Amino acid sequence: MTTKTDAIRSDIAYSTPDRIVVRGKDLPNEILGKMNLGDFAYLQLTGKTATPEQSRMFNALLITLVEHGITPSAIAARMTYAGAPESLQAAVAAGLCGLGTVFVGTTEGSARMLYEAFEGAGENPDLDALAHKTVADFRSRRQSIPGLGHPVHKPIDPRTPRLFELAAENGMSGKYIALVQLIQQHAERVSGKVLPINATGALGAICCEFGFPWTIVRGFGVMARAIGLVGHILEESQAPISYQLWHETEARASAHLRT
Repeated sequence: MTTKTDAIRSDIAYSTPDRIVVRGKDLPNEILGKMNLGDFAYLQLTGKTATPEQSRMFNALLITLVEHGITPSAIAARMTYAGAPESLQAAVAAGLCGLGTVFVGTTEGSARMLYEAFEGAGENPDLDALAHKTVADFRSRRQSIPGLGHPVHKPIDPRTPRLFELAAENGMSGKYIALVQLIQQHAERVSGKVLPINATGALGAICCEFGFPWTIVRGFGVMARAIGLVGHILEESQAPISYQLWHETEARASAHLRT
């Protein structure tokens, strides 16, 4: 419990009757019309203005996660909106609640895996040895390696090569990207399976190159996918599919009872 003498402090923003200041910048005069949404998000998170290279990479990171079709999160948002069209925010929240260790949230798992791989490894570690150890550790626990494999995109997730290309073009292709590529090679070799680095695996590595804590990385998926879900809800309001999905699912699920 705080007292009157305890300091309560936030360095993000403050308002007065005639000013709104965010991260030290005047919102109307230094941000509006001068920053795009991605650059403002970077400022909000870091307190720093993105360099041109950081801007290109961070915007690409967010855009990658905005949309991926009629996924479970999009279906959840559309179905919730169908039942409560007066509560758009609840529909968005319903979709976001499904971002986790299977969908979108694997960016967090990938980033955590890469950071932990380098813990105690010294200044110039053998990346191949780190990749081998990482794969062995996950296999010993019978766990899937976050950021590898995709149910649709095989043998390559088309987003990944472009993300790595952008990282190289913008001076952000470092040890984390190199390590996730080696992990993928080792994992395929020992499993005998096709395990492409998916978009979240690539983005997890890029987040590490930025230096973002792994604990915040899932938040980028939340930020980006919220935009996509609003788009799905707008389409649902104009060309609904939820009732069709509902009735078809119900009919198929109960078909065995009628035979």
